Amino acid sequence: MNIYTDYLKQIEERKLQGLHPQPIDGAELLSQIIEQIKDVNNEYREGSLDFFIYNVLPGTTAAASVKAKFLKEIILGESVVKEITPTFAFEQLSHMKGGPSVKVLLDLALGDDAIIAEEAAKVLKTQVFLYEADTDRLEDAFKAGNAIATDIIKSYAEAEFFTKLPEIDEKIEVVTYIAGVGDISTDLLSPGGDAHSRSDRELHGQCMFEHNKDMQNELLALKEQHPDKRVMLIAEKGTMGVGSSRMSGVNNVALWTGVPFSKYVPFINFAPVIAGTNGIAPIFLTTVGVTGGIGLDLKNWVQQKDAEGNTVRDKDGEPILKETYSVATGTILTINTKEKKLYNGDTELKDISAAFTPQKMEFMKAGGSYAVVFGKKLQTFAAKALGVEAPQVYATSKEITIEGQGLTAVEKIFNKNAVGTSGATLHAGSYVRAEVNIVGSQDTTGLMTSQELEMMAATVISPIVDGAYQSGCHTASVWDDKSKANIPRLMSFMNDFGLITGRDPKGKYFPMTDVIHKVLNDITVGDWDIIIGGDSHTRMSKGVAFGADSGTVALALATGEASMPIPESVKVTFKGQMKSYMDFRDVVHATQQQMLKQFGGENVFQGRVIEVHIGTLTADEAFTFTDWTAEMKAKASICISEDDTLIESLEIAKGRIQIMIEKGMDNAKQVLQGLVNKAETRIIELKTGMKPSLRPDANAKYHAEVIIDLDQIVEPMIADPDVNNEDVSKRYTHDNIRPLSYYGGTKKVDLGFVGSCMVHKGDMKILAQMLKNVEAQYGKVEFKAPLIVAPPTYNIVDELKAEGDWEVLVRYSGFEFDDNAPKGEARTGYENMLYLERPGCNLCMGNQEKAAPGDTVMATSTRLFQGRVVKDSGEKKGESLLSSTPVVVLSTILGRTPTLAEYEAAVDGIVLTKFKPSTKQLVR
Repeated sequence: MNIYTDYLKQIEERKLQGLHPQPIDGAELLSQIIEQIKDVNNEYREGSLDFFIYNVLPGTTAAASVKAKFLKEIILGESVVKEITPTFAFEQLSHMKGGPSVKVLLDLALGDDAIIAEEAAKVLKTQVFLYEADTDRLEDAFKAGNAIATDIIKSYAEAEFFTKLPEIDEKIEVVTYIAGVGDISTDLLSPGGDAHSRSDRELHGQCMFEHNKDMQNELLALKEQHPDKRVMLIAEKGTMGVGSSRMSGVNNVALWTGVPFSKYVPFINFAPVIAGTNGIAPIFLTTVGVTGGIGLDLKNWVQQKDAEGNTVRDKDGEPILKETYSVATGTILTINTKEKKLYNGDTELKDISAAFTPQKMEFMKAGGSYAVVFGKKLQTFAAKALGVEAPQVYATSKEITIEGQGLTAVEKIFNKNAVGTSGATLHAGSYVRAEVNIVGSQDTTGLMTSQELEMMAATVISPIVDGAYQSGCHTASVWDDKSKANIPRLMSFMNDFGLITGRDPKGKYFPMTDVIHKVLNDITVGDWDIIIGGDSHTRMSKGVAFGADSGTVALALATGEASMPIPESVKVTFKGQMKSYMDFRDVVHATQQQMLKQFGGENVFQGRVIEVHIGTLTADEAFTFTDWTAEMKAKASICISEDDTLIESLEIAKGRIQIMIEKGMDNAKQVLQGLVNKAETRIIELKTGMKPSLRPDANAKYHAEVIIDLDQIVEPMIADPDVNNEDVSKRYTHDNIRPLSYYGGTKKVDLGFVGSCMVHKGDMKILAQMLKNVEAQYGKVEFKAPLIVAPPTYNIVDELKAEGDWEVLVRYSGFEFDDNAPKGEARTGYENMLYLERPGCNLCMGNQEKAAPGDTVMATSTRLFQGRVVKDSGEKKGESLLSSTPVVVLSTILGRTPTLAEYEAAVDGIVLTKFKPSTKQLVR
C-alpha cells in the first residue's frame, strides 16, 4: 500500500466523522499526486488533480514547495497538463502566500522569457510575504538595470498590493446569535480538551460550542435563512472571549460564520463578526484583528439609575441592569462602516467607532493584520531601494503627545521600544509598532503558531528578538498518543526556527514540561522589555507582557515586532499591614474585591494596564499578582520594584537560566548565554545607579488609582464561580470574591489542586510545612479528598529536593511522577491521597485530566469557567473555587472548607508571605 492509497483510506475514515479530506502539507504525498497527474491514464488522475489544485496548504510547507516547483514547470512548458494552463498556474501561485511560491515567481520574473516575466511580475505585485532573501534578489536585479525588477519595486513603493484591494463594504448586514449569557470563555469556542485537533481546522471546528450540536444546528439554520447576511456571535450581558487569546476560537467562529480566504486553500476563513455587551476581552480582540474581523462593544445593557443619577441596586447590592436595545437571536442589524454606527433598520443603536479605527479598517481591507505588517515593511524596503520617500498609503500611526504630562511605566516602555514614529513623546492612545524582546509559544497553540509561520513563509526567528521559548506544559499531564504525534514534531520545527525548546529533538537533554509563564518570567531579564506569549497568562514580574494568539506570536517571532495602541494604566498601591496568617494570594483576590467596591462594581482594570507598585516582592511572588491580572480582564500588568528587589529577582533569573545552559538547552546562537549577559549588565546598572529600575513619572496620568488596604484582609479570600446564581450572567466570573467565613466550615470539597502558574517554590514549602503541622496536631495526615500537586517547574522540584522539602512531600504522597515512565492515559478517578504530578499545567488546562463531573474543586489555579477544571454531572454543577495553597491543602485534609480557627492552627509558625508595602517613592 502506498502513501496515496493510505491518504484515500484516511479520507474514508474522515467521512465517517463528517469531514472532508485533510489538507496536504507533506512533500511525499504531493509528489506522488503529481506523478499521477502526469500519467494521463492513471486511475487516480482526476482525484489527484482536485487534491493538487484545491487541497494543498500554502506558505513554506513541504507540499507548497513541491507544488510551486511543478507550477513553474507548467509555466515554462516543461510539463503539460491540459487542466492547468500557464495562466491558471500563475493564479494558483498568487494564492500560495510566499516562501517557495515567491521564489518561483522571482525565478520567472527575472528570467529570460519576457512574456513569462511580465506575467510573473503581475502576480508578484500582489504579494506581501517577502523576506530578506527575496528582496535582496529584487534589489540586486534592480541595481543591475533589470526593468522588471524596477517595475516591481516601484509598485511596492506605491503599496499597490494594498491600494488595489477592494474597499470594505459600507454596509454590512448581520443576523445576531446569542452564544451565551454572561462572560463567554474561549473554552466555549475552542475547548481545551480538543487542543490536540487545533491544527486540523475542520476537525477542530466540530468542537464549537463545546460540541453542542443543537447550537451548531441553530447557527447553520440562521445562515440558511439569511444567506446574504453575516452571523454576529454575541455574549449577552457579558464579555466575549475571556480567559485566553485562543486563535483556534476565532478560527472556529470564522469557519462557521466567516468568509473563505481562498478557493484553493480549504477551511481558512476570515472576517468573523463578534460582539459582547461588555465588548471583547482585550487579548481576544487582538486575535479578531489577525483575521480581519469585527469586534463590537454593544453596551446594550447598562446600569439603571434613579432620579438623582445613583445606581439602582438589588437586595445583594448588585447593580440592576436595564436593556437599551435588543440583540436577541435572529435580530437583523446593519453595521455602517462609513458612519461607524450600528443600526436596527433606520434606528441608530450605538456608535461603534472604536471598532473601526483606521488601523482596524486596514486589517479588514487586507484580510488580516499580517498582510498590513508585511506590507508596510515591503513598502519601506522599496522606497529605500529607489531612494524616494514612501508615499502615505497606510493610516499614519496615531501619536498622542500631551505637553507637561509625565509618563506611566507602560508609556515609558513603549517610547523606548517604538519604531517608525516621529520621535515625539507618546502617551496612552498612541498606536505603536514596537520591538519585542521575549516571545513564548506553548504546546496546545504551538502547532498553530508553526502553521502560521509556514503560512507567512517565515523560516527563521527575527534577529532582534533576545530570546524565545517553546514549552511542553499544556500537554505535560499525559504522554498519550496525541502528544506523541504532535509534540516532537512541534519541538523539531521550533528548534529549527531558532527557539529554545522544552524538548530537544536530538535527545541531548531530558524533556522539560515547565509552565511557560514561569520560564518566560525567568528569561525576562529586562524591566524595560516587551514580552509576547501564546497564552493569556503571559504576565511577567519584569517588563510588560501581553498574552496573544498563535498568529501574533508567529508575527513577533518572524518580525520581532508587535503593533498595538499604548494602553491606559490604572495605578495600584498598598497601605496597612499584612496579617501573619494571610497568604499573598489573598492580597491578589482582595485587590479585585476592593477595586470593584471602590468603583461601584465597575471593573476599571478591564482592557488597561495594571501598574502595581509592589516594590518589595521578588519575581516569583510578584508574578502571582501579575498572573491573576488576566482574570481581572486587564490588558497587561507592570510591577514597579525597588532597585534592590529587582537585583534580587535578576540574580534568581540568572541562576535559573544558567541551569538551562548546563542542561544543554542553549542553541548555536547562545541565546541563553546572551540573556545571562544581559542580566549581569542590568545588575551593574542598578548597583551603580547608572540606570535605576523602571519608575513612572510623578506627574503621570492614570485612568484610575486604586489603594488596597491590607488591614482589611482579615481572612482568606476565595474566588467563587457562584454556579447557582439565579442571574446566569453572574455565574463563572472572577469578580465574585468571598471570605472563608462565608462557607461556615461546612462546604464539602471533593478534590484539591495545588499547581498552575499561580504557585511558586514558596507554595511547595508551605505545603510541606502544613503537612508536618497537621501530623503534629493529629498524629497523622489523612486526606478526606484527593490533593493533586503539580509543581510549575523542574527547577523548583530540584531546589525542593536539595532543601529537603521534596522528601517531606513524598513521605505523605501516594503517587510520585516518574519521567522515565510518564502516564499514557488520563486519570478517570482519584483516591483520597496526595498525588505528586509532573511539572506542568495539569488540571488548570483541562485538556487532559479533570476532576470528576459535579465535583467541588478547591484550587490554586486561575480558571473557574464552566467545564474547564470540572464538568457538570446530571445531578450537580461542577464548581472550581480558587484560593491560596493553605486553604486548598486544609480543605482536602478536612474534606470541607475550614473554619478560620482551623486555618490559623494549620498555618501556625509558617511564614506565608513577607510582603510589606514599600516605604520608598516608586516614581521619578
